[in-house]
Amino acid sequence: MKLLTGNDLSSGDVVWWTGQSWSRHIGEAVDVGDRGDILAATEEAARRVNVPYVIDAQITPEGPRPAHIKDRIRALGPTVRPDLPLKPADPAAGSWVI
Repeated sequence: MKLLTGNDLSSGDVVWWTGQSWSRHIGEAVDVGDRGDILAATEEAARRVNVPYVIDAQITPEGPRPAHIKDRIRALGPTVRPDLPLKPADPAAGSWVI
């Protein structure tokens, strides 16, 4: 399984290709197969995402799991841990002021 990932240009958030658009949730990612490099080039040229790249992943009962530890951290934490109170899909996530 191949996934396409990158960073959202406006927020810097890690995003995953869903087949139609980008999501902050790896569970919504789809297998891009051998189209990943073409999709990455198209999306980067359209300036929808920063530095998109293709990664290897495995499908598990919990959803896609990146093969490399770097991408597992990008997907699941500790910086985006699902058990923390601030969720990536939370509309207030971008409005925190420190």
